[in-house]
Amino acid sequence: MRMIQIMDIKNLNAVPAFTTKDGSEIRELLAHRNSVIRNQSLAEARLPIGGATQEHYHPKCEEIYHITHGSGKIRIEGETREVRAGDAIAILPGQKHKLWNTGEETLRLLCCCAPGYEHSDTIITEA
Repeated sequence: MRMIQIMDIKNLNAVPAFTTKDGSEIRELLAHRNSVIRNQSLAEARLPIGGATQEHYHPKCEEIYHITHGSGKIRIEGETREVRAGDAIAILPGQKHKLWNTGEETLRLLCCCAPGYEHSDTIITEA
């Protein structure tokens, strides 16, 4: 008989970092790779001062970015806006997007992806 895990808690300081296809440093908190979650993922991304992701899109995944520390700018389908701690950003499947850290500290954000993040669902659109 298979036991179902009732509670699954991960601490940000206990999960390993990895680099995504777009160049972000990610700490995946909950995803199919490390938890009971199957249809989405939650990760923290970090961009150093002056850093940026490569412009990209996801054919299947919709994303929510929630900025928790720092400030920067984001471009989605040619429109660029300033972002700061407290902002939440909706990114639909197929929308090209790029994020820059223009602030004075590491830009940190929570990334929610549905379905969960996969390298294979990331298409880079710049060299």
